[in-house]
Amino acid sequence: MSVFNFFRRRSVEAPTAAHMTWTSKTIGRTLTRTGGFLRRQMWVVPILAILVLAVMGFGIRVAIEQTMKSELRSQLQTLLNIETEMLQSWMRVQTSNAETQANQQQVRELVYKLLAEQDTEVPGATAVDMSLHKQLRKELAPAMASHDYVGYIVFDTSRKVISSSQSELIGKQNLPSYEVFLDRALEGEATVSPPFPSVAISEDEFGRMRTGVPTMFVCAPVRDASFQVVAALGLRMTPEREFTRILQLGQIGESGETYAFDKSGVMLSNSRFDDNLILLGLIPDQEHSRSMLSLQIRDPQGNMTTGFHPKVRRSELPLTKMAAAAMSGVSGYDVDGYRDYRGVPVVGAWVWLPKLEMGLATEIDTAEAYRPLTILRWTFFSLFALLGVASLAIFIFSIMLLRMRREAQMAELDSKKLGQYTLERKLGSGGMGVVYKGFHAILRRPTAIKTLHLDKVNEGSIERFEREVQITCKLNHPNTVAIYDFGRTEEGLFFYAMEYLDGIDLQTLVDTYGPQSESRVIHILQQVCGSLYEAHSLGLVHRDIKPANIMLNRRGGEPDVVKVLDFGLVKALDEQKQAGMTGTNSLTGTPLYMSPESIETPDGVDARSDLYAVGAVGYFLLTGRPVFDARSIVELCQAHLTQPPIPPTERMGKPVSSELETALLACLEKSRARRPQTARDLALRLARSSSASLWSIDEADGWWSRHERGVEAAAAATTADPPRMANRTTSNFERTIVSNED
Repeated sequence: MSVFNFFRRRSVEAPTAAHMTWTSKTIGRTLTRTGGFLRRQMWVVPILAILVLAVMGFGIRVAIEQTMKSELRSQLQTLLNIETEMLQSWMRVQTSNAETQANQQQVRELVYKLLAEQDTEVPGATAVDMSLHKQLRKELAPAMASHDYVGYIVFDTSRKVISSSQSELIGKQNLPSYEVFLDRALEGEATVSPPFPSVAISEDEFGRMRTGVPTMFVCAPVRDASFQVVAALGLRMTPEREFTRILQLGQIGESGETYAFDKSGVMLSNSRFDDNLILLGLIPDQEHSRSMLSLQIRDPQGNMTTGFHPKVRRSELPLTKMAAAAMSGVSGYDVDGYRDYRGVPVVGAWVWLPKLEMGLATEIDTAEAYRPLTILRWTFFSLFALLGVASLAIFIFSIMLLRMRREAQMAELDSKKLGQYTLERKLGSGGMGVVYKGFHAILRRPTAIKTLHLDKVNEGSIERFEREVQITCKLNHPNTVAIYDFGRTEEGLFFYAMEYLDGIDLQTLVDTYGPQSESRVIHILQQVCGSLYEAHSLGLVHRDIKPANIMLNRRGGEPDVVKVLDFGLVKALDEQKQAGMTGTNSLTGTPLYMSPESIETPDGVDARSDLYAVGAVGYFLLTGRPVFDARSIVELCQAHLTQPPIPPTERMGKPVSSELETALLACLEKSRARRPQTARDLALRLARSSSASLWSIDEADGWWSRHERGVEAAAAATTADPPRMANRTTSNFERTIVSNED
């Protein structure tokens, strides 16, 4: 039994009608009495308003806070993952460079000679021939210069330095600072060390010669002919050049930073607050003082930036919550807030990298992260204060509402005039242009007019704008939108005029009226194929075929006339310059309808890529669902690349003509060679379907007669709702003309 029928029957029963009448009268009397009481006791109004605002404020604050925490957690973790991957990728490059040098024949032979000299050296014998060191330095010089290495060092298996660009290290053995990475290299694994203070006198980033300069090494094993490790080659790097710069890229807002630290809690990269840390006394007050290797990540138990001073020495303070968790091997996040090494409340995410013997953290001050909540709180406090002065507050609030309403109404009035065109109303806007409905001053013909934003006018945008007009003007097929005019106003505003379509796009068609019949789907797709065949014949690929870019209209007395729009992303296959204007190798199109090759090799798409999208559109029209359902863009693209589509028969749970299903699935083949090779081939395959001739003019006329008001209402509702236009599909003609290239 239908639920609607149940309520319909109940509504005509006499006892129920009488009961509803009594209820409505009772509610009316209650509201009248309440209104009278409030008018007599005006002081109650501000109290009620304060209570309502308090409840609303608490609820809104909790909802916003939970949303902000979720988004902040996602941002922090995403940034940390990106920084971690960038750092690990950089380290893989460094280890690859070191292995390449360690495996060079000349380098290995020189190391063998150095080892041989060490083995034959006896008390009283001469020192190792310095020419070997010079030759080794000469062999390594090109790689060191090209990869910004500032020195080298070679150890034998007893951890003795047998050669180095710093001669004072030669002969030294078991250097403590080198053990971490040296042990792994001698075990056969190339590795990158965390930053550590240099043992020998080295030049720092400011040109000073001193010990304790922040140093990093990438170390790789040197093997003999039997592939046994006989030595280790280390290439010295300065952390400031790449290591610290990579971490400094990970910043959110004005107070965010990403930094590295070792297992003792010492910072391995420079803080972005070094100047402030000098004033706080956390690093020495010396010229060129830096936090790297000199600052411990400890909790001072209070905010030092507001004047707090710890009561104990820095070494006696506990590690920050983040550092303690990371060094215990627990990666995580905290969006509720904890104190950082300055004592400033922050939120952050962290990870410990055991293989690299270091941790990474990304943090941002809580005050900045939750600034909108503070603004919201003060907003409600201000409203409470205003409501304290009851009548005055209500009066001011009423005046503000009237003013805001008046401003909103005035904003809707747009009386601009473009050349000989008078604008009626704004249909939509994008990043580059705005679309209006208007008419020619003399011809009085309804026209859609697309303009170029004044603040976006430059040589590139003008050329792109003109190219869109020129490309569309080449197309004369009746199923392609027609361009009427192109011009520029005295104020420098570029525009072009095209035919105004008051039909419905395919996205809205399915959203409003559900999946379409086989015969109508074939009728629509055949017209799309006609438009695309002309474009493909001219060497043009649309690259953004989707339901929102295909309009269904009633034109010249003919129902179900298709118009293909938005050639703004079109690619001219025979013109390399024009192809580059949309960005060489750039991902262009709508992910739900993109072919595999447009994802993998965007610069290599051709006409068959459009046919993939046509198949996806036909699938959507027939089933009411896109080809692939996915939770993210990455997952969706992966489905286009690897996942076979579910046949419409299986998706719908009812039979579909084999000719139509075969044609759609052929379009959705991963390999272009297995798809229809031209739009005309696809149209002929569709025509062979048993359902092709079932959609007649009479049926189309009947559909438009039944749904004409619904189509107009959908168009009016979407046009009057700009946020919706900027969203999923930007309905109707307005939705499609405000193209993706904007």
